[in-house]
Amino acid sequence: MHDNSRAIVTNQSGPHQDLARRVARALEHPLKKPVADHTRLAFAEAEAWRSARDQPLILDAGCGVGLSTRHLATQFPDHAVIGIDRSADRLSREHGELPGNALLVRADLVDFWRLALAAGWQPARHYLLYPNPYPKASLLKMRWHGHPVFPAILALGGRLELRSNWRLYVEEFALATEQAIGKPLQVEAHWPNDDFLTPFERKYHGSGQSLWRLTVDLPSAPDLLPVP
Repeated sequence: MHDNSRAIVTNQSGPHQDLARRVARALEHPLKKPVADHTRLAFAEAEAWRSARDQPLILDAGCGVGLSTRHLATQFPDHAVIGIDRSADRLSREHGELPGNALLVRADLVDFWRLALAAGWQPARHYLLYPNPYPKASLLKMRWHGHPVFPAILALGGRLELRSNWRLYVEEFALATEQAIGKPLQVEAHWPNDDFLTPFERKYHGSGQSLWRLTVDLPSAPDLLPVP
């Protein structure tokens, strides 16, 4: 039996022609969006939880219902794993007790990443698993590599891993990262072998869609994010 997840449809024939300009702007101009109070409070709680553990940190950005956070915490029992998502509904769904080395946080990632960078967080691993692709060309600015917060994602450092069922998204992210750090990168096919980190990964694979991955080891580079 196969899932019936629809393939992504886009009006782009290749990487967005405005990608390089948007990345350059993000690297040169500070993001002036105020940090939301609820994210500031959520980050303070996450910082207290993290500080109480002498463990390397894993960030699961956009964790959805938190199954990926649970899987990562089990896979890396000697790490502290923090899953972040903006949806209270998704985070509240019952999927069993969290492992003791995992925490789920409701927060705006744009704000959370900046707070983490300002606090000196240096994750050992940083996952972006099947982010919303925003496939229309007019929505490039909504993709993480086209968003002004993009430098903060890279600046945190660690082993950054992006997975998507849309190859073009991963290719664009790779091009944006190459532009920011000056390092050539390789997009590769991903074969989960029934070891699915997220419900979307299972669904896309079950629908017969190809999955793609980018993995890059990044140094901590706070100066990559321009400040006001």
